[in-house]
Amino acid sequence: MNVVVKVISNRYIDSVSLMALSTKANQIDGINQVIIAMATEMNKEVMKNVGLWNEIVANAESSDLVIVLSVEDPTQEAEILAEVEDLLNRKEKVDVASSKVKIPKTIQEAYEMDETANLALISVNGHYAAREAQQALESNLNVMLFSDNVSVEEEIHLKDLALEKGLLMMGPDCGTAMINQIGLGFMNAVRSGEIGIVGASGTGSQEIAVRIHEFGGGISQLIGVGGRDLTQEVGGRMMLASMKELAEDPNTSVIVLVSKVPDPAVEEKMIQQAKAINKPVVVWFLGQLEDRVDGNVHFVGMSKNAALKAVELAGIDTSTLDLHPLNWPLIEEVRAKLKPEQQYIRGLFSGGTLCGEAYALAKEKYANVYSNTAHDPNQTKEQAHTFIDYGADEYTDGKPHPMIDPSSRLADFKTIAKDPEVGVILLDFVLGYGAHEDPVGVMVPAIIEAKKAAEALGRHLEVIGYILGTDIDRQNLDVQLKKLESTGATYASSMQNAALLAREFVEKGDVK
Repeated sequence: MNVVVKVISNRYIDSVSLMALSTKANQIDGINQVIIAMATEMNKEVMKNVGLWNEIVANAESSDLVIVLSVEDPTQEAEILAEVEDLLNRKEKVDVASSKVKIPKTIQEAYEMDETANLALISVNGHYAAREAQQALESNLNVMLFSDNVSVEEEIHLKDLALEKGLLMMGPDCGTAMINQIGLGFMNAVRSGEIGIVGASGTGSQEIAVRIHEFGGGISQLIGVGGRDLTQEVGGRMMLASMKELAEDPNTSVIVLVSKVPDPAVEEKMIQQAKAINKPVVVWFLGQLEDRVDGNVHFVGMSKNAALKAVELAGIDTSTLDLHPLNWPLIEEVRAKLKPEQQYIRGLFSGGTLCGEAYALAKEKYANVYSNTAHDPNQTKEQAHTFIDYGADEYTDGKPHPMIDPSSRLADFKTIAKDPEVGVILLDFVLGYGAHEDPVGVMVPAIIEAKKAAEALGRHLEVIGYILGTDIDRQNLDVQLKKLESTGATYASSMQNAALLAREFVEKGDVK
């Protein structure tokens, strides 16, 4: 494969912008693959792994911006590279002549221009993220640190500094928040209300917020704390502080805590603090499926049920709501269509917690289940039921997040759909701020083609799609739903229902 490389020395662009640029560049006709990234060692390793590599890439400095691509027709290399550079230049072009506003180049400059600002969103490469976050905190700014690849030691230092100053330090690797009705990172449009969420899980927090919106409730604040906050090392520093903030917030009457399963000692601290709050607290810890109540603390095992409990505690009458019970006639119909050998589920996800919930519910029923969300070295991908989070570090190092660019998942879908032992493929589609403008539309041709190919071979391929979004998200939930239904896929109304349907469809027995 011929590789085309352009190195732009000492030119920095943040990771979120590079994700968006790479997504657009990969849509240019004639491109096989393109990566636009800073030339860090991590990003170079990604380029090497996918075959976009030569000595020019190897010699680039970490402060350099690299465009590396392969094309279908070598005679078009120069033309296509020029198109990619044009995208880059259009992204960075600022009409200074028509604007009297100074464009700050540092956090300190931005703060000096507007000292009423009180929050900084940081999405630079992880090598520089801790330094920028510290500067923001020292300027008395709350921080949302979208960047990952920040060390645990740096995270603890930053959170301790924030606590000393009475500030929020959301992250690192914090993908979702909503502060005073402003969505940050990946976030859905939801109505304002009296339910506050603290989440160590981005799409898990989105799922709870979206279901609360569907059930007629609203969100006061959604504070993300980063996926490592509840580990033994970090000790729940920011979740404990955020719980205290919401406990004292007059606009919050119910608190929801969202996380993968915490360290046991950290969990005990959290629960003790929650029980001391004079408000009801709903706890959804991914994988803990038992429902129970301990004083004012309500432990709920699945996402939709947790959101429903929150709106009930907020005083909303849920008796008239359509709670979308499982469609058992549909389950019976799909079971009859699947051949005996079609006994496995493949879950291909852009949202990590959505993947984790599907994995947990499958694992409750079946023994041979794999997921990269489990972080279990004893698991292998050869296990039958497989659930993959394409937003995990191993899939996103140097590449756009699948909520922005679904190309990696799309390629795997086409391969997996041909497996004669697969009965169900489970897909999520995330709407909202930061997400792809048409996530379902990207998959429509592949789903239609896969189902037709399976039918031609005398088998049925069941595709379940779940759209995480609201009626006020910019991508238009109704339009996305119609596109999904046009493929013949089954639509699930929540991640909880999608996972339950998937595990029931492949059950080789009578409907209970």
